[in-house]
Amino acid sequence: MSSQFRRPGDYILGGLFPFTIYTGNNTDRILPDPHLGDSFYRMYYAGLIWALGMKLAVEEINNSTTLLPGITLGYDIYDTCQEPMVALRPSMLFLSRAGTHSIRVLCNYTDYKTRVLAVIGPHDSELATVTAKLFSFFLVPQVSYGATTEKMNNEEMYPSFFRTVPSDKRQLEAIVQLLHAFRWNWIAVIGSDEEYGREGASLLSSMATAYKICIAYEGLIPAEIANPGLQTKLKAILGSINDTNVNVVVVFAMDRTVRELFKAALALGLKKKVWLATEAWVRSDVVTTVKNISAIGTVLGFIIKAREIPGFEDYVRRLLEETQQEGYCLASQEEANKVTPDVLGPQCSICNGLSRKNLEVVLRHQQTFAVYTAVYAVAHALHKALRCPTGPCRKRSIEPWQLLEELRSINFTVNNQSLHFGGDQSVNLGFEVIGWKWKGDTVEHISLGEFDGNLTINVSNIQFHTEDQKAPKSECLTTCSAGQIRRMKGFHFCCYDCIDCESGTYRSSTDDSTCTPCPEHQWSPARSMQCHDRGEKYLFWSEPITVALVAALCFVVALICLLGALFLKHLWTPAVQTMGGGLCLVALLGLALLCASTVLYIGKPTATVCRVQQPVLGLFLNPCFSTIVVKALQIMLAHDFADSRPNILHRLLWNHPWALVAWSFLVETTLALIYFYHTPAILVKKYKLLPTQVFFQCLVTSWASTFLLHGHNASLAFVSFLCTFMVQTPPKKYNAARGITFAVIAYFISVVVAVPSFATVRATHQTAIVIGSVLVGVLGLLVTYYLPKAYILWFKPEWNTWDYFQDYAKERVQEKESQD
Repeated sequence: MSSQFRRPGDYILGGLFPFTIYTGNNTDRILPDPHLGDSFYRMYYAGLIWALGMKLAVEEINNSTTLLPGITLGYDIYDTCQEPMVALRPSMLFLSRAGTHSIRVLCNYTDYKTRVLAVIGPHDSELATVTAKLFSFFLVPQVSYGATTEKMNNEEMYPSFFRTVPSDKRQLEAIVQLLHAFRWNWIAVIGSDEEYGREGASLLSSMATAYKICIAYEGLIPAEIANPGLQTKLKAILGSINDTNVNVVVVFAMDRTVRELFKAALALGLKKKVWLATEAWVRSDVVTTVKNISAIGTVLGFIIKAREIPGFEDYVRRLLEETQQEGYCLASQEEANKVTPDVLGPQCSICNGLSRKNLEVVLRHQQTFAVYTAVYAVAHALHKALRCPTGPCRKRSIEPWQLLEELRSINFTVNNQSLHFGGDQSVNLGFEVIGWKWKGDTVEHISLGEFDGNLTINVSNIQFHTEDQKAPKSECLTTCSAGQIRRMKGFHFCCYDCIDCESGTYRSSTDDSTCTPCPEHQWSPARSMQCHDRGEKYLFWSEPITVALVAALCFVVALICLLGALFLKHLWTPAVQTMGGGLCLVALLGLALLCASTVLYIGKPTATVCRVQQPVLGLFLNPCFSTIVVKALQIMLAHDFADSRPNILHRLLWNHPWALVAWSFLVETTLALIYFYHTPAILVKKYKLLPTQVFFQCLVTSWASTFLLHGHNASLAFVSFLCTFMVQTPPKKYNAARGITFAVIAYFISVVVAVPSFATVRATHQTAIVIGSVLVGVLGLLVTYYLPKAYILWFKPEWNTWDYFQDYAKERVQEKESQD
């Protein structure tokens, strides 16, 4: 078989293919000879199939009457062993001067004729980066069928590099869309510690962010499987994967590295996971032949979408049969020797003796079509460079660099499929999604979908390793419950805590990272998804405290009415006359209206109600204290100024007490009007006071004006107190001064209790405090000033005499007049 990889021709194409895999350790080298014996090499059947794909393409072109007619292409194909140091040897041979084995050192290589016109391969990104620098210096076209690294897009560094496969970026877009389709946002990424693995892991990290995918762990495996620290590193990586609780692992590595990874995972008993494979290893028999591989879990991957090469399987079978014939092999060897003397030895010394069974698994490898396409791309570029007419092409001198511009611009057809090199000098064939299906210990690859910029996948065809055969979850945390938001935990934006939305806020959508405050007029409970309209809060008529206050109000008003009726009946008796006679009834009417006005504090307040609440309290209380202060002044004049001559004040107090009461009421009315028009209380709606309701409150805008309004009545009470608290009454006489003193004290006690209570209770209870304070104050006045007289009128009528109720003040005045 090894003699099949060299063929003479008018133009020679170089080929770099991995016929074998080097399993030794490069650190064992002590001489500049990479060949350490056949025991260090393992056959790689896929590489052999790819090489046969190139061989078939060349033979088809040579037999074509439309593509390079009259021109014969030859090839010189070598094994790379998937090792850079091995791939460099044939690469340098390709660059040697045509007909020699040496590379001349020149100042100008424009007319330098290399041994080959173009190079097909290698398939490995690491090998491609090494060889491409050599070929780019000489501007020898290099068309890779498998090097996907994004680094090769740099035309300044690799001007002669082309590839017939999409770049890693395209494949990564497909992987990210697959992760997004299954909502896998908590993953691990493993790469081999070489160009392909490092760049793939790095690119995935940067692209995953846009899809909100978090990489829980990222590790690199030594690319050299003979590395003495490989097993230790694998154990550490697998332990970290196990600790992160990820169920999906993306692996960017060559098949040899993946084989060691899976062997270590099975040995350590790692739980089954979903493994996302790249085209570098998803169909490799190096991986699928691992013992007990079915215990690894579910494997999904991408392969380059490729068409079937017509007649390729028959061609391989026929070739294998012919190689079994000794005469065919001798003829092939003689044909191969016509290229140039062999300086590197047989291209594939362990390829001899292969059978159809060895190659059956990899016969339909998709990368074969990429090789096939690469050869046709070079042939079409050469056809264009030779400016072939409709007839046979004429052979002429073509330098390798002359093919570059033709490769960049050509549009060519392979098996009726139109192809071209894009801006990144790649042919984008798209990807096919495949999965592993187990048949005993063997693996069958099944098609699941495709990727041409957008992913389409048939989920029903996937047999996941879970008990229900459904896709496992791979999230740092499941979706938060209703009314909860996600808060990032640590530096992983996919890993988050669920935080309850507090009352007054809600979660408007599943992607919210903060709770949205409700509008002012709405509320929400904790962990809410929406807001609700607020209820209204004020002192309702149906509330228990309102019912109790109204009952007390009715009692007090009824008591006042009874007192008024009683006093009216006995209006001209001494007991009533000593309280002012008709003025006493005016005072009681004021107190009744004062109690009745407290209903303004019950029910939903309005702007008008807020304006009149305070003024009516002051106005209706004023008649009571006006009459009391007149009586108190009379007593003071009779007691403290008994020796003074009667003056206008005496005559005014005794003869025109109504005038003083009217004047006092006029002053209070003036203050009430000022309050009503200039500094009234305003209606406000307090939304923050209660969690679910809006509170309606009459808010005082000027405490100074309020103080003046109520301060006038308080000053009347205080003057009354000063006029009477020191007055002594003769024995067996009714003490009118003492009644006034106690009435004023009762009033001030109710005020002293009411003010701090009003200031300390919640605003929702302040209206009840006002009503209660008014009722208590009125009741205090009734008990201390009016009820004692009513007691005498009702129960002790014999005391209701002018002798017992002889006005002490009048007596002192009369005594003074008689002396005069």
